[in-house]
Amino acid sequence: MFYYVLKYVLLGPLLRLVFRPRIEGLEHVPATGAAIVAGNHLSFSDHFLMPAILKRRITFLAKKEYFTGPGIRGRLTAAFFRSAGQIPVDRTGKEAGQAAIREGLGVLSKDQLLGIYPEGTRSHDGRLYKGKVGVAVMALKAGVPVIPCAMIGTFEAQPPGKVIPNIHPVKIRFGKPLDFSRYEGMEKEKAILRAITDEIMYAILSLSEQEYVDQYAAVVKAEEEAAAKAAKAEKERRFPRLPIS
Repeated sequence: MFYYVLKYVLLGPLLRLVFRPRIEGLEHVPATGAAIVAGNHLSFSDHFLMPAILKRRITFLAKKEYFTGPGIRGRLTAAFFRSAGQIPVDRTGKEAGQAAIREGLGVLSKDQLLGIYPEGTRSHDGRLYKGKVGVAVMALKAGVPVIPCAMIGTFEAQPPGKVIPNIHPVKIRFGKPLDFSRYEGMEKEKAILRAITDEIMYAILSLSEQEYVDQYAAVVKAEEEAAAKAAKAEKERRFPRLPIS
């Protein structure tokens, strides 16, 4: 019940007022039955903008950290995310991917919409990164179509680290459903999973018109942070601070 209060009374009208999203291709989202909506991930606000404009309820797989914050604030945040239709997923350890797949298949088994970001994390620089194959596994195991989706302008409206969004136009594009039934029963074939995932990412890229990077976002971000840290250490080594006498 609280999901619909958020959507139609509290959060939804506010998001529409602030972002004034333009919607394209909404007719590609099926009115009934299970399906995966796979999109790019540019902003924290993506989690709420798409549910606000869809006619059907959609459930997203969200990182566990949103649900495990300390104190009253943490509990309120966790309650908010659950009420907004988010499912916590642990993204660490060897079983992380399998846990996400189990949760996703559980949603699809109820003939619901599942929202997923194949990149696995938010883009830190606005580019589109290589997708992880979990989306392909779920599409084949559940036998459901994948609807590509592009969030456009949300990075400028609320880039990583920004709490209060900027007033910036946002566009949400949905593409034609992708049917992978020709690969039925091949969810253990790595080459097939990679091909399906790449096809999904290409469809998202065609809608979003982002720059594409054929590497995982988390790897690139970690490398850039390590390089920045090393550069800072080198600068401090070459130009040490003099003690204040």
